[in-house]
Amino acid sequence: MISFIRIDDRMIHGQTVTRWALEYPCDGLIAVNDAAASNPVLKEAYKSASGKKTFVWTKEHFKEVSEKVIKSPTKYFLITKNPLDMKELLVDFGFKPGMDRIIVGPCNDRPGTTKLGNNQSITQEEAQALEDLTNAGYTVEFALIKEKSIGEWPKFRGQFGF
Repeated sequence: MISFIRIDDRMIHGQTVTRWALEYPCDGLIAVNDAAASNPVLKEAYKSASGKKTFVWTKEHFKEVSEKVIKSPTKYFLITKNPLDMKELLVDFGFKPGMDRIIVGPCNDRPGTTKLGNNQSITQEEAQALEDLTNAGYTVEFALIKEKSIGEWPKFRGQFGF
């Protein structure tokens, strides 16, 4: 089962595991990112970062095993590195995680991004993915940690022409 959904460009780090696990208990983490899952060194680094049962999968592998994840009594965080991957899992693949809130954490400043808050900047393409997620029934909230939420997607969508 999925107990928490997060988009975080660092994927797995102490804040994700320690702070968010207080709000949303979890037994393990599922990070979905093709590049990380295809790099043995990076994959092992992520797997050893949390102290919890951790999987680092490609999007295709996630698609193949997603029903097992839902049926599992184990509570997992589902994490992607960017909004595009999350949109692919939840909208394009049609994965139904059993919850409708997505927390967007760090999205570093990069060329071509619009800054929404501290360490939270997105591109037009990522904004479209967040719009698609919202249109599919998900609530998207920007929060590095729960106490520091800067708001939900409707507050920011006008900056991207929606």
